[in-house]
Amino acid sequence: MTENDHTYAVTLRDLEKRFGDFVAVNKVSLDVKKGEIFGFLGPNGAGKSTTIRMLCGILMPSGGSGTVAGFDIIRETEEIKKNIGYMSQRFSLYEDLTVEENIDFFSGIYKIPGEKKKARKEWVIGMAGLAERRNSMTSTLSGGWKQRLALGCAILHEPPIIFLDEPTSGVDPISRRNFWDLIYHMSGEGVTVFVTTHYMDEAEYCDRLGLIYRGELIALGTPEELKTGHMPEEIVEVLCEHPQEIMELMEELPGVRHAALFGRGLHVVVDQATEAIPLITAKLKATGHRASQPEKIVPSLEDVFVSLIEARDRQEEEQREFKK
Repeated sequence: MTENDHTYAVTLRDLEKRFGDFVAVNKVSLDVKKGEIFGFLGPNGAGKSTTIRMLCGILMPSGGSGTVAGFDIIRETEEIKKNIGYMSQRFSLYEDLTVEENIDFFSGIYKIPGEKKKARKEWVIGMAGLAERRNSMTSTLSGGWKQRLALGCAILHEPPIIFLDEPTSGVDPISRRNFWDLIYHMSGEGVTVFVTTHYMDEAEYCDRLGLIYRGELIALGTPEELKTGHMPEEIVEVLCEHPQEIMELMEELPGVRHAALFGRGLHVVVDQATEAIPLITAKLKATGHRASQPEKIVPSLEDVFVSLIEARDRQEEEQREFKK
């Protein structure tokens, strides 16, 4: 066993997946430490699910290398499957079985020894808060309860790593928050959690994040590192009563890249906040709009992600123009 096996749950080097001429995952390299909550953040179609499926031994990579739980993602896929939990964005539960019957079914799939089955079932029911619903048909459960049950079934066999692919897609905010409480609990017990999401608020809960766009890893770091070290522009916050009316006015000003609705106001992306704030203040006063004093703030993850995506799009456009 190498030093990496002791330190990292996942290691990837130049991982690729091609479907004909389409490159779904393009030379992704990263390391995920044991016990870490690692978030894979990106828009739909960015390559998140394809990457997860390669790590779980479901899809064969087109190039590159990697390990999961110390096992090679190309040569040892069956060993990987025994040592991970996997929860897809489409619940893999059987709607026509009860809560208990689903747990019993997955106990069989994971070949949990007979003497442990009852204890593991009770653990899942307790962890998911399903004691009063254990005999309910799964089809009658809300999205949030199904989600908890699916998570419980994915970790019945006590895997050291759990892969969650868009696990909170389509459930209400309270259920999402409760689900993340379960993720924190698992991480606290030493389980590595690799989760994909396109929700920016969820990304804040992760220890580290990888931002993926068009199959490429375009940024990697803690949420704080991404917010403070990956965006060349600056953000000016303007709190006002009618932000939609003010957006176009802001974008007319020199040094302003764009403005976006954010909470009760606007986030105005500028080249230099010190130069932009007096211009923004003057514009608001001249047009009779009431607003708070504009101030420079730390970017949100959403601000950073939009900035990085736009920078990547500009770079590709420049390369296309250069080749003409």
